[in-house]
Amino acid sequence: MLGGGGFRTPVLWESLAGVGDTITMDEVVLQDGSDPRLQRIRSVIDGLMHERGDAGPPVRATTEIEDAVQGADVVCCAIRVGGLEARIVDETVPLALGVLGQETVGPGGVAFALRTVPVMMEIAETVATAAPRAWFLNFTNPAGLVTEAVRAVLGGRVVGVCDSPASLCARVAAALELPMRSLRFDYAGLNHLGWLLGVQADGEDLMPGLLEDERRSRSIDEVRLLGLESVRQAGAIPNEYLVYYERPGEIVEAFRQVGATRGQLLLSQQSAFYRERSDTPEDALASWRAARDARHGTYLSEAWAAVDGPAARADHDAPPAGDEGPGEAGYAAIAAAFIRAVGGGSDAPLIVDAANRGRLSFLDDDAVVEVSCVAGPAGVSVLPGSELVGDARALVERMKHVERTTIRAATEGSRALALEAIAAHPLVPSRDVAERILAGYLDGHANLRERLR
Repeated sequence: MLGGGGFRTPVLWESLAGVGDTITMDEVVLQDGSDPRLQRIRSVIDGLMHERGDAGPPVRATTEIEDAVQGADVVCCAIRVGGLEARIVDETVPLALGVLGQETVGPGGVAFALRTVPVMMEIAETVATAAPRAWFLNFTNPAGLVTEAVRAVLGGRVVGVCDSPASLCARVAAALELPMRSLRFDYAGLNHLGWLLGVQADGEDLMPGLLEDERRSRSIDEVRLLGLESVRQAGAIPNEYLVYYERPGEIVEAFRQVGATRGQLLLSQQSAFYRERSDTPEDALASWRAARDARHGTYLSEAWAAVDGPAARADHDAPPAGDEGPGEAGYAAIAAAFIRAVGGGSDAPLIVDAANRGRLSFLDDDAVVEVSCVAGPAGVSVLPGSELVGDARALVERMKHVERTTIRAATEGSRALALEAIAAHPLVPSRDVAERILAGYLDGHANLRERLR
């Protein structure tokens, strides 16, 4: 686990512990550049292990990437180049100009990728040498863009993992009052830019009936965020992140009303946790859980405030009855399901970031898309499904152009291409604003000043 000192690492360990009945894990190695963060997270995991009766895969910590990945069967990667402090720059620079500042959506996502892709390419080269047969599970945002970049080194054994599509499917299953395992979900798009196009049971598409049923459809968070009439017109349910494209002005105002970005809130919450020094693993676990609960309470809060006001959707993190989705485990649950599938001998339907291979006809085969797939011992296969059309297709085409221009800018060290990527983003109103945003990023990120020429 690269970035193993990250706040969400204990969730991944707990999810991996849950697949021990299917596959054997010799060891989970946590790697991070910060040894104090590693030891803090290691103490939390020790608390979890004790809570489970000392059951679960053994853990080792190291600050060296090559040591961590040597001979590994699976490499998970969740790094944040520059930490939350850099995320705050990504978010606040465009917000000062009235443009949405968000971790993956808008120019903030471009800036995050410009810093991250060069580091990820170095990591990929190390993995290619030290663990050439490993599956590489990328959690690092922007997940789809980064996954496409490292595929140039690691090829088809790279998969991008995000939990928001599975969470959407879980909410749809709950609205239909049917178990997820009885349904087939047709999902397509890019990471944080996708749509649930259909949901089938026994060969029947239940989506039209679901959208006609106001009570059921309004129980789905994504429908409430985007508006029932808009969803009905599309005939598909968007990923929750589409709200940033649909209502950027209101969300910018919501950020201003709160007086802090998501990155600033997380830095405040998590800094206190990492500063603490607990006497026992049980104390560390209790402290981590308190910070985790505070983190959950601010997820997408600016979007909900834009839609329903500051008090909106306090019950977001309460899973529906019978929920079989990733729940609080998030992307860790998706990763564990993938590892169980490829290592345990049974196929599993998952929505992941993988090569297009004809799924969306308007993109080339190597374009990384986020779509319904089947994972198993033979690898990952993209499932056939409905085509994206109209505005959805146009937005995906434009954002794939932004992603690929960003990758080129990062790998070539080109300031001109970085400007083109920001200017091409649909949330950036003009080239002049794009130039001012890029200037702000160059002022705020010393590594970008040095790299982009």
